[in-house]
Amino acid sequence: MDELVARLSRLDSCAVSDALDRFGITGAVSGIHRFSTERRIAGRVITVTLALAGGRPAASRHLCTTAIEAASPSDIIVVEQRTGVDAASWGGNLSIGAQVRGVAGVVVEGPVRDLDDSRRLDFPVFARTHTARTARGRTKTSTIRVLTTLLGHAAFPAAGIAALYAERWPVVM
Repeated sequence: MDELVARLSRLDSCAVSDALDRFGITGAVSGIHRFSTERRIAGRVITVTLALAGGRPAASRHLCTTAIEAASPSDIIVVEQRTGVDAASWGGNLSIGAQVRGVAGVVVEGPVRDLDDSRRLDFPVFARTHTARTARGRTKTSTIRVLTTLLGHAAFPAAGIAALYAERWPVVM
């Protein structure tokens, strides 16, 4: 874990939000709930965007497994599921795989399921809501390692963020 992540891990989210407010930066997402553990998480982020599957059979890979495989120990997986479909974006099998990989936790803009499994594992799951409905045939992994708009499309449009970072780092859109 690098020094910045180690320092952040000792702070609570309200302290970080207050510090960012002081600099005019929106750094908090309202409505995301802690569902599985009391542990805090801090780490580098691997992003996943989910899209509609249109009722088609599942791909050869379970959603979010590519992100788990790409993650380094202590990374956090952030899943964006804004399809409007009531289907889980994360579940117990993913929590098991992520924990084995050393992932620090998951933050989901959308529903999650199998929370008893995540609680038994003491694996941190933060999400907008929960459901019992499977993602199979409803949603699929669209992209990983992309800029997300978890903080709000109007305030942080991905194209605008990419333009700012493109001056220093190559960004694929």
